Formats: sequence, C-alpha cells, structure tokens
Amino acid sequence: MVLASEKGWPYSRNTIQDLPKDVFVNCEVDRVWQIFKGDLTAWFSPHGGTDFKPERRVLIGTPGIGKSVAVGSYLLYQLLHCEAEKIQVVVHCFGGGDAYVSDKTTRAATRYSDEDMCISELRSLRGHGRNVYIIYDVAKKGTPPPRHFAPTSGWGMIAVSFPKVTNYDEWAKQLEAARIIVNCPDEMDVKAMCAWITRDETKEKQAEYWKEVKKHMYLLGPIPRHVFDEEAFTERCGAVRFALRSINEVTVKEYFSRGGESPRYSEDPSHKPVKFVREIYAGAVILFNAPISDCLEERTLERFPSATE
Repeated sequence: MVLASEKGWPYSRNTIQDLPKDVFVNCEVDRVWQIFKGDLTAWFSPHGGTDFKPERRVLIGTPGIGKSVAVGSYLLYQLLHCEAEKIQVVVHCFGGGDAYVSDKTTRAATRYSDEDMCISELRSLRGHGRNVYIIYDVAKKGTPPPRHFAPTSGWGMIAVSFPKVTNYDEWAKQLEAARIIVNCPDEMDVKAMCAWITRDETKEKQAEYWKEVKKHMYLLGPIPRHVFDEEAFTERCGAVRFALRSINEVTVKEYFSRGGESPRYSEDPSHKPVKFVREIYAGAVILFNAPISDCLEERTLERFPSATE
C-alpha cells in the first residue's frame, strides 16, 4: 500500500524542505500498526480501569529501512484518524529538534522548532484529562528521550530508535517500554516500490530500473535508503567495503550468527555489513545479526570459512 500526501511526510529534522510525498506500507509496517491497534483497544477498553497505563513501545531495526519515514508516518496517519473522543492530541517529535503537536479537538497543528518549547506545551496539557500519544523519533545518535519527556500515566508513547541501547535504554527501563523489532523489506516489497516509482515509465524503463535496483540489493541488501539512489548506493558501498576489511577472526562472530548457534546481537549500528533480524528463538522474540546481503555473506565466508563451524 502507498500512503500519499501532497504536502509530504515529515520524518527528520533535516528533511523539512524536501519531504517525501509517498510512504510505502508493507507487511512489516502494518504489523507495527496492528500491535498499536491492540494497545489502543486495551487502553480504551472499559475493563482497563482509571489507573490503566497505555503500553509504551520502542521501535528498532536496521538503519535505512524506513522506521521514521514509513512506520513513523503511518502511525501518525492512523493516530490522527483515530476517534477524537479517544485520542485528543498527537505529538510527533524529532529528538532535540522539531516537534508537531496536533490537537484533534480544534483541528490545529502547531510546529515547535525547539524541544523545550514542545515540552512546555505538553506540560500545559497535563491535568486536563486529555489522552495524548507521542511519537518520539530518536533523530540522531545519542539523543534518547529525556527523562522529563516521559508521559504521564494517561499518555501513550513510542520511541523510534536505532538498535543501540544507549539511544533508549534509560527511558525504556523507566517506563517499562516493550520492544517492537522491524525486519528489512523483502525482495517483493522492494520490487513493488520500484513499480510505483516507475509507474509512469515504459515497460522497458521499468524493467531496466528493477534490474539496477536488484543489483544494488545483491550488494547492499534491501535497504531503501541506499538501493534506489545511485549516489547513496556508491557512498554506502565505500562504507561497507571499509567495514568488511575491518572484520577479523575474533570479531566475525559478533557480526554474524550462523545456523545452529545462539543468536548474537551487536548494539552498534555502524557495523555496516549487518542487518538486524527478528525471529522466534527458544519461544521468545529476539533480535540478532545477519549479513546485510548475499554478496557480503559470500565474501565474509570466503575470508572466514570457520564462521560456519
């Protein structure tokens, strides 16, 4: 599904001038919304009681797959279309920068260019019996939600984060936030994106574009941020090549989990050859590392065949 907006979708404090007009909603994005939908149902259930606390969430996954632009925008869309009697205010905040406060009762949206101004506005909402939901995008490395940004018992919140504990750990522990792990899009997802991007082109142009993107995926994996744009692809290739050379016999198993061994998870998203994968392991949902692409897996195993042992 494609979610279109003529004005575009704000997803980063650095992209306000050139907002994406289309958001691609695949099964992973919709899965996050279905979890949210369950949370909202429990929140507004008559059985919840007056002291019921909405579920707090932390969204994590491989950098570049669309956690902010796709998941963040889709959740914003759904929350804004939720009945105003249930959620009166929706806040979309970019850590340390811009924040949008949408009051559904007055049908007005206010942009704050400073986080402190946003916090001041949120404080003014406290005690008014209003239901508020906050989408807090950890816009850059090392900017977790501040402690005083934690919502009251009547507010819901999700932190959209890199998969690095220092970005969200203190906040998550304080509010007992549950993780939602988002997998990379699969090949059919990316092919559908290509079809939409080239929808006005000839069949020949469409086939040529898909062939190029498929080559990019083989080298870098299905990461939308890097496979659709030639300049971004070239830059990413250099970073991955450098990171691959830095792997040695000691660190290789910190980067990659192989079949038959316990899942391993590196918290540093700067590990360029790695993608983060959600799977069921020993009855629990876990996050572990995997090679980001077929090409990188092949090259790693050529250098370190013992990684499969």
